[in-house]
Amino acid sequence: QVELVESGGGLVQAGDSLRLSCAASGLLFSSQTVGWFRLAPGKEREFVGAISRSGDTAYEDSVKGRFTVSRDNSKNTASLQMNSLKPEDTADYYCAAALIFSKEPGRYRSWGQGTRVTVSS
Repeated sequence: QVELVESGGGLVQAGDSLRLSCAASGLLFSSQTVGWFRLAPGKEREFVGAISRSGDTAYEDSVKGRFTVSRDNSKNTASLQMNSLKPEDTADYYCAAALIFSKEPGRYRSWGQGTRVTVSS
């Protein structure tokens, strides 16, 4: 089991960049996949990106080329770098941990509390 806490959200303008951080506790962090999901008003939870324990990555098509997932196992942290932000990126963003590299939210057993990202036009 791992506990996660997100930070770094805020209000920005379209075209700006923002970096979200995920601080983890627990010795099992380095063996797990870290995923990022977002929840916008009126929409279902959406996969954003993920990085495996070995560094393999996956991204949702709408953010590919703009967002980058990374991790530092020695510091028990993960990050989501978001560039060229668009109003449609507005959502609450969550980091999560899973034992299997996956885009499916059901595979993620540990979740952070979320951090809000608002992108104005």
